[in-house]
Amino acid sequence: MHDDLLARAKAWLAEDPDADTRAELAALIDAEDHAELTARFSGTLQFGTAGLRGELGAGPLRMNRSVVIRAAAGLAAYLKGQGHADGLVVIGYDARHKSEDFARDTAAVMTGAGLRAAVLPRPLPTPVLAFAIRHLGAVAGVEVTASHNPPRDNGYKVYLGDGSQIVPPADAGIAAEIDAVRSLDDVPRPTTGWQTLDDSVLDAYLARTDAVLSAGSPRTARTVYTAMHGVGKDTLLAAFARAGFPEPVLVTEQAEPDPDFPTVAFPNPEEPGAMDLSFARARATEPDLVIANDPDADRCAVAVPSGGDWRMLRGDEVGALLAAHLVTRGARGTFAESIVSSSLLGRIAGKAGLPYEETLTGFKWIARVEGLRYGYEEALGYCVDPEGVRDKDGITAALLITELASALKEKGRTLPDLLDDLAVEHGLHATDQLSVRVEDLSVIAAAMHRLREQPPTRLAGLPVTRAEDLTRGTESLPPTDGLRYTLDGARVIVRPSGTEPKLKCYLEVVVPVTGHSALPEARAQADALLTALKRDLSTAAGI
Repeated sequence: MHDDLLARAKAWLAEDPDADTRAELAALIDAEDHAELTARFSGTLQFGTAGLRGELGAGPLRMNRSVVIRAAAGLAAYLKGQGHADGLVVIGYDARHKSEDFARDTAAVMTGAGLRAAVLPRPLPTPVLAFAIRHLGAVAGVEVTASHNPPRDNGYKVYLGDGSQIVPPADAGIAAEIDAVRSLDDVPRPTTGWQTLDDSVLDAYLARTDAVLSAGSPRTARTVYTAMHGVGKDTLLAAFARAGFPEPVLVTEQAEPDPDFPTVAFPNPEEPGAMDLSFARARATEPDLVIANDPDADRCAVAVPSGGDWRMLRGDEVGALLAAHLVTRGARGTFAESIVSSSLLGRIAGKAGLPYEETLTGFKWIARVEGLRYGYEEALGYCVDPEGVRDKDGITAALLITELASALKEKGRTLPDLLDDLAVEHGLHATDQLSVRVEDLSVIAAAMHRLREQPPTRLAGLPVTRAEDLTRGTESLPPTDGLRYTLDGARVIVRPSGTEPKLKCYLEVVVPVTGHSALPEARAQADALLTALKRDLSTAAGI
């Protein structure tokens, strides 16, 4: 086995086009580090509906130029097989380590395969790439990003010509073509022949951001903004300037792209501590709201003054606020969300007489809803301009929430005031998440197995009225690895994360509210129920 492992490592080394990973792998081979070689060569990174995502390093189980070249060759073969032999593929990238190299390799592979390739001019937000696909009439798009993953990761996200991310069976078709690539020597990679785009695509994207706002709406809300060491700052500032909002106060320590993300443990606004610098800046400058993008700026986090300090709004709260704002503005079309998001959206849409749809987790599903006008997901993802960007967009979401805050400010009101109104009108919808990060993926499999073998009959003292294994699919949903429990006044969904080594449990309780004076008691009741749900679910899953 050791001889076979060394032989495979040496064969990989002989083909590796990257001096950094070659040196890394050569050192492992020289040291005969079997544990580390096994960790890198005991399989290959699997291409799925999230594309590829993994730790940077040498070998088939890491993100590196060899893996990316194979992925690009597989995608090119798939596109040609679909009748797009001379189609355009547009490529974007973030500011992570190796992102620009991976983008250039992709352009070279597409050009070598006879397709046309165009690369965005510099690291830009993922929504700019999603916009560019439809704007330029491309047959596919690639975004090199690991979004809000740790600094050591990178990833490869694939969109088809409709401008939304791939779903089955396209992922399996591309994966099969990747597997068919025998040697990198078989993949032509010219050194020129693709186009590097100028700023006209970005300008067209920014011109569309104007359409998100109502003509003549108030533009007075003051913001503190963090780019979380990512690529959002310049695009967001340009969009805010065009709209006529006060210039956001920057969290300067996190304003410029930095692939090492030095001030945060995880560059995700949802993670503990990630917003500390933003809140410090907000305490000093007293804005109306704090806005954060994740590193590739497709997500948007919002924080508001609360009880003398600052509090992050949950994704479900922002999702409901944006929906209520769009309803007030007379929006028509379908409102959609993923199954793990709050059921409040359905109530808002229903009362407004608008169509409503629930999809599987991920914008690849939300973006495909017929007649979509607005879609959101609790993980801070919002699609407020589906005609322009068929994906989550943290820039346009930031504009729309700031417009809403401005309209409320003119009336002496705040975002939390509107949330109170929604709770009185539709019931208090309180959500929380139990998220367990693991080193060993078998822990997740064991927890899912345990819940399937011994499904809970009561949680938080409430009877489970319906238990669904979503691997079987439902009337409205294709199969997915997840479990859904319906309780009297509550809902629980358990699923493995598609992009990180996490088991995620999504909890929602709905407490009826008789009026504004009853809100404090309803909140206390909801908090107690959510705490009990977490405790009982942990016990049931053995985590």
